[in-house]
Amino acid sequence: MFHVSFRYIFGIPPLILVLLPVASSDCDIEGKDGKEYQNVLMISIDELDSMIEIDSNCLNNESNFFKKHSCDDNKEPLFLNRAARKMRQFLKMNISEDFNLHLARVSQGTLKLSNCTTKGKGRKPPSLGEAQPTKNLEENKSLKEQKKQNDLCFLKILLQKIKTCWNKILRDAKEH
Repeated sequence: MFHVSFRYIFGIPPLILVLLPVASSDCDIEGKDGKEYQNVLMISIDELDSMIEIDSNCLNNESNFFKKHSCDDNKEPLFLNRAARKMRQFLKMNISEDFNLHLARVSQGTLKLSNCTTKGKGRKPPSLGEAQPTKNLEENKSLKEQKKQNDLCFLKILLQKIKTCWNKILRDAKEH
């Protein structure tokens, strides 16, 4: 009894909590020298960035994705992996063949370099919803155009954050 109360009074954590790593991740960055990033990914990221034309005020909108996932210390590979998987969803937009080529190159290249082992969670993709049949054609066009602009805005921010995260990884690799 004295042992248990002594532990809780003085706040001594159980040994297992002390031995757990601070941030565990099933990812490890390959190519920290930056050659593949600079020769392939960075070029495609810059190309995509120049293809996306958006309103200047859209960059102020912060998505929930960025609130949940960030490129913090020891989480860079995991962020890049999640961002690359999210990016694949934009292939459905079919903006142009060139756009899809660069998007696929960035997504697949980042997935390869982030080198994460995936756990089969069996999650189903979120439903995209259905068009409202009661709305007239002009309203539907307007809503679709607004959604497309929101998606492009999100993608532009995502590309910037991926670029920033890669630069952070390369800077840290050069320092060590």
